[in-house]
Amino acid sequence: MTGLDLIAAATAGLTGLITKTIVDTGGKLLGRYDFDLNQLRHQLQGASREYAQRYNNRHGSLKVLGMREPVALESIYTAVRFLQNQDILNFVSPEALEKSFRQDGRIRFRSQKCEKLWGIDVANSTKRLMVLGEPGAGKSTFLRRMGLEALKGKQGKYRHECLPIFLELKSFDAGTLDIEQEIIKEFRYCGYPYPEESTQRLLKEGKLLVLLDGLDEVPSDRLNTTITQIQNVVDQYDKNRFIASCRTAAYRHNFHRFTDVAMADFDDEQIEHFINNWFQSEEDKAIGTAQNCWEILQKRENEAAKELAHTPLLLTFLCLTYDRSQTFPENRSVLYRKALRILLEEWAAEKRILRDAIYQGLNTELEEVLLSEIAHDGFEQDQLFFPQRELVGQIKRFLASNLNAPTHLDGEAVLSAIAIQQGILVERAEDIYSFSHLTLQEYLTAQYIVDNQQIQPLVANYLIDERWREVFLLVAGLMPGRKGADDLLLLTEQQTQTYINTPKLRTLLKWSDAATADSDGDYKPAAKQVAAIFLALDRALDRALDLAREFAKLKIFKSVDFSALIAQLEALKSEVPTDDQPVEVRRAFVDRLLQLWFNALDLDPDVAKLSEDEITALNNYFYANELMVRCKEAAMRVSPQIWAEIDERMLTVRE
Repeated sequence: MTGLDLIAAATAGLTGLITKTIVDTGGKLLGRYDFDLNQLRHQLQGASREYAQRYNNRHGSLKVLGMREPVALESIYTAVRFLQNQDILNFVSPEALEKSFRQDGRIRFRSQKCEKLWGIDVANSTKRLMVLGEPGAGKSTFLRRMGLEALKGKQGKYRHECLPIFLELKSFDAGTLDIEQEIIKEFRYCGYPYPEESTQRLLKEGKLLVLLDGLDEVPSDRLNTTITQIQNVVDQYDKNRFIASCRTAAYRHNFHRFTDVAMADFDDEQIEHFINNWFQSEEDKAIGTAQNCWEILQKRENEAAKELAHTPLLLTFLCLTYDRSQTFPENRSVLYRKALRILLEEWAAEKRILRDAIYQGLNTELEEVLLSEIAHDGFEQDQLFFPQRELVGQIKRFLASNLNAPTHLDGEAVLSAIAIQQGILVERAEDIYSFSHLTLQEYLTAQYIVDNQQIQPLVANYLIDERWREVFLLVAGLMPGRKGADDLLLLTEQQTQTYINTPKLRTLLKWSDAATADSDGDYKPAAKQVAAIFLALDRALDRALDLAREFAKLKIFKSVDFSALIAQLEALKSEVPTDDQPVEVRRAFVDRLLQLWFNALDLDPDVAKLSEDEITALNNYFYANELMVRCKEAAMRVSPQIWAEIDERMLTVRE
């Protein structure tokens, strides 16, 4: 529905609603007989049009994160889902949280296993709703959208005939939150007749949808007063419908007459829908921008970026990033640093919630140092969930050990501010926290390693630990200065040599080098060697002929006569023993086939008979070399000379 269509539908709906409410069946207007019904309808129509236009202007568009132009909320809105009350903070121990994480693979446990309900269905069936969620989860957007749906009347998805009134709770001073006066003020401005009496009638008849946004953004010194005022209005005018929002970490279950629900993370379907909505210009449709963005996000190297996309705010950031360059930065550290800054500074500034005294002393740079230390210490211990007492203790030690840290800050207050206002640390269960995204913990861990010159222990201890893979790539992108990632790459190369630790493995590598050197295949030498070793170790004898034909096309061996090998294998096809023949006959055929195979490759069969430990070591060697290449690609800067030397030595045995 376009803006004009919405205004037209809202004007008709509001005019009918208010007319029915203030004019009773006896034809009296709020107790008065002296009025012209046609004139009244004309007046109400003009006032309703003004009301709808003002609501749409204020709440019908989205402009965040430095967007050049606002976009219509209707055009990009993606339907949200809620978790039920019993699923909110439903884990009771770090062990249960760890188990859930290990099963799902990323920190998105809460939304994956629990039953999810469509937000509009919950709003339609629930009279008083408290919407909980982390920063950037889309709480305010949902409330604004419900107001738009109510404005549409019968053409909207909100099933109740209501006038929406949207109130940002942070904008009211202590003792001034008066919902009735706010409606009167709005009615008077829009030109509704008898605004005081009309407001009273609408409230008494239950014809309002009151949208109370941002309970968490109310300063602490007037929070109790605000809560009391809201509860009084709900009690006095309980026929009306209410939807409030609050960040999960700030909610203290004060609203006993409200049903609590939590915003579920976006799933893949919602992410794709959002991206399709975002790129809707004719030019984007012509070149398939949305589809390209979605496909790039599916690639393995963008797995961590996609994890951020499950939060609507950060998905918006990713769309803005892609829109500028039609790709995501090759240096993923740049992307994640910007995402972290959005949560640390930009989003909080846009929401105007950096007013607490804690931010007078804890600047962004100091907070980043603190968070990176927490992230690294936890990641090093394979700890993703932190009891509150541990976090508070670590914060206190950090503040006490830092001469430049403000001495007046309290550990509990710092943790509370980070959790409530920024959502970087999130309370997953009572007094149990984690980073909101594993990606952010990985990034902060990498930042700690670079800042504290911990490259050598990183490589020595975690090179072949796949849990640390993303950290390695982020470290490569963060390493500063003229040398860039040179030290990381050289240390990695040195460490890879320790995995080739038996005579067989060293002989196998030397053979692969000699067998593929100067061959015609258009591949890097290291890639030829890996393929050669794969062929040497493959035991799928039932497809030996197919393998020989495939490798003949690759042209990675300079001396293997694949034509002869293929002819010999085809000749053996007629001699393949059946399953009912004696074991000795079948074993003899296998030995004959293997001898033929290894003779063609000019490889001692005993060299290819690796133990389980040797196979593990060889896999570690290949993994470390592949990660080294990926780190080179992820680095901000690498010396061409250093990389040329490493590339030449790759998969070679040092004497």
